[in-house]
Amino acid sequence: MKIISRNKTANYNYFIEDKYEAGIKLVGSEIKSIRLGKVSLNEAFITFKDNEAFVSNMHIATYDQANRYNHQETRPRKLLLHKNEILKLFSKSREQGYSVIPLSLYLKEGLAKVEIALAKGKKDYDKREDLKKKDQDMRLKKTVNRYK
Repeated sequence: MKIISRNKTANYNYFIEDKYEAGIKLVGSEIKSIRLGKVSLNEAFITFKDNEAFVSNMHIATYDQANRYNHQETRPRKLLLHKNEILKLFSKSREQGYSVIPLSLYLKEGLAKVEIALAKGKKDYDKREDLKKKDQDMRLKKTVNRYK
């Protein structure tokens, strides 16, 4: 498994509750750009339409050698999930404060997969608490290492 791109702000902005693995429906020039690592998940989000899931606003750069057969960089791409997973995610995303976000994009056995998560948004005070806890853990780790 080779990780291509990660949404680094997801753990900062959300509480992650459930994770799912989904395939993506791509065209040839898109998978070639993904293999080169020209992908960004920072502003991507998951939408639902007609009992199907789509990842929107995921930026895959154009492939230089594809000339006129190139793809649009931020088009919505269909996610390949089981019907019951789509219905579960859709119903939970309708509740107050919940969203479905992509966490990472990776290659597994030659196929592009997206790890998506059902997440609940954090408030500002939650973010400050997380930063405070992270800082305390780092200081504790430094003091333990110093006295070894």
